[in-house]
Amino acid sequence: MPLPFLSGLRVIDLGQYLPGPYAAQMLADLGAEVVKVEPPSGDPLRQMGPTDADGTTAAYKLLNAGKTVIRLNLKDEGDRGAFETLIAGADALVESYRPGVLDKLGVGHARLRALNPRLVHASLSGWGSSGPYARRAGHDLNYMAVGGGLDSSGTPDHPSISHPPVADFASAQQAALAVVAALFGRQRSGEGCFLDLSIMETVLGWQGFNLTADARGEVPARGEALLSGGAACYRIYRTADGRFATLSALEAKFWQGFCEAVGRPDWIARQGDPLPQAALIAELDALFATRSLADWKALLDPVDCCFEALPTLAEMPDHPHIAARGQVRVTPGPEPLVETLMGLRVDGGSPPERAPLRESTAAAVLAAWT
Repeated sequence: MPLPFLSGLRVIDLGQYLPGPYAAQMLADLGAEVVKVEPPSGDPLRQMGPTDADGTTAAYKLLNAGKTVIRLNLKDEGDRGAFETLIAGADALVESYRPGVLDKLGVGHARLRALNPRLVHASLSGWGSSGPYARRAGHDLNYMAVGGGLDSSGTPDHPSISHPPVADFASAQQAALAVVAALFGRQRSGEGCFLDLSIMETVLGWQGFNLTADARGEVPARGEALLSGGAACYRIYRTADGRFATLSALEAKFWQGFCEAVGRPDWIARQGDPLPQAALIAELDALFATRSLADWKALLDPVDCCFEALPTLAEMPDHPHIAARGQVRVTPGPEPLVETLMGLRVDGGSPPERAPLRESTAAAVLAAWT
């Protein structure tokens, strides 16, 4: 069952692709009733990538589980009227259109507020509702670039792409948090509000450390800072069998434990070598290349030194800690679905369950809401 915190609240999900739908799904996990409104052709994510036998992608099913899905043509007067009736009975709207699209459809923020002054309207767009980029197209990689999520990641000669799309998922979480906060504020004021959220600005909001360091002339080259690959104690290493191990022994006690476990106490004093620690990194590269990942696990798992093997995706559901915590749910079959539930447990309970997405009609939803 979903958690009960937002029970009784009604949310309309007008999002497409990833950020808006994921934000609405988190609200559903917390107990809200979420109705996803799609155009007659459906959310484009239904066919974006390999499709199952039913013609729908697994990504669409995963992002929209826990919701009731209906289709309305907001360019049609009758369907727009049905949508407006839904808005009048809703507590929140999550949408991810470019600024100005809802105005063209006749259901811009002013109209929505007139229909329901208590509505919390969350607009999650790429760049935000104002500024020269407001109506510019973009995707996660673009938002990560402009928001500062790429320049300090990767190797000195090339930034790296993060996957899954970091900006999309992070901005969805920020949107869900903002909606919950606005709903809490509405209890005091009695009034709804318009939330202007930007995917790019979610990433930008993390850049205070880097921007301050840059303003002071203290930014190392890409891949050469303490947490970006310049320190031997905080890196990913390749093992003899082509697998990878992570080491994040930032604290002196963890680094000492690692050095002693691998028989190199002479490395202990070198943790503070100037960055980038090319010579020490080369020595650790050579060391990790002498044993298989299984051998390194046998040696270092018992040591309190912030060592972890890097599991493959296939290994993750059976990882002993992940399996014990119960966040991954596998639906077996010829087209298995592997859901990752919200990582939240209340009073010793399990992560909130999600029902599969349910296709319905506007008439059915309206009958239930009125």
